[in-house]
Amino acid sequence: MAQQNSNIVWHETTITKENRQELKGHKSAILWFTGLSGSGKSTLANAVEKRLYEDGLSSYVLDGDNVRHGLNKGLGFSDEDRKENIRRIGEVAKLFVDAGVLTLTAFISPFKEDRDGVRNIVESGEFIEVYVKCSLEECENRDPKGLYKKARNGEIPEFTGISSPYEEPENPELIIESDKLTIEQSVDAVINYLKEKSILK
Repeated sequence: MAQQNSNIVWHETTITKENRQELKGHKSAILWFTGLSGSGKSTLANAVEKRLYEDGLSSYVLDGDNVRHGLNKGLGFSDEDRKENIRRIGEVAKLFVDAGVLTLTAFISPFKEDRDGVRNIVESGEFIEVYVKCSLEECENRDPKGLYKKARNGEIPEFTGISSPYEEPENPELIIESDKLTIEQSVDAVINYLKEKSILK
């Protein structure tokens, strides 16, 4: 990892995060959707954003596959690359929070240390870990991208849940059991949490 250049100095902006939040009429935070492939992270993140959009609120979804097409194009799936993938996403999500935007991220993010690393770079209450819990069996049954089948056939090395570990969140802010709840119920649970925490009015 490159060392920070001592000539680089952080510049405070004239307009603060609080100014931007006031303008938008709500607080900003990272909604970090984590779970196995096929658990419904992206589906839920996009459904929550649709609800936020319909309510006139500022939001943006950072999706795992989409980010790997650009910002993280050069990263693979080794443990080291997975960590760097999440570190970069965390930094981008932090910028969105500073811009006053409700930021929804949909990444497997299998390692607790990496998720905690993102939690630690934002202020208390700004990182909301949403564990999209779904049994491995159900994720394999869904297998929307055909990845589990390939992993079982040895075509994909280091596949989370099969040949690479997934560390379940120990104390997530929210657990959404996507194999038991409808998408509407899941969205309601997320929105209700944001209202309870006064992120939304």
